[in-house]
Amino acid sequence: MTLEKLDEFYQNQPEPLKSSYFALREIILSYDEKLTETMKYGMPCFCFQNKAFCYLWKDKTSGFPYVLFVDGKLLNHPALEQGSRAKMKIFSINPSEDIPIEVLNSILKENIELRNSK
Repeated sequence: MTLEKLDEFYQNQPEPLKSSYFALREIILSYDEKLTETMKYGMPCFCFQNKAFCYLWKDKTSGFPYVLFVDGKLLNHPALEQGSRAKMKIFSINPSEDIPIEVLNSILKENIELRNSK
């Protein structure tokens, strides 16, 4: 996976999705030094200790960005939505509002603690 593919993904997004993705990327990568970024299934994938941790994607209906957490079914955070997903949960973002960084950080913390306890 090349950095060019990741950069191309971000640069090719329309606003306000592009700005939201860049902000989410920065928040996630700066949360823990063990979080790294790659591309899987055509979307940015963040890995924790080399295992898929979360993805950035967008809702097909609203077009709003969200963070998809791989271990979602094991997380009990009230800001996460299960929807029709069996294993994963999402954290939706309204691109017209500020990203609730404290909430996202608390989800990241819970997920990292879960990973560290395995």
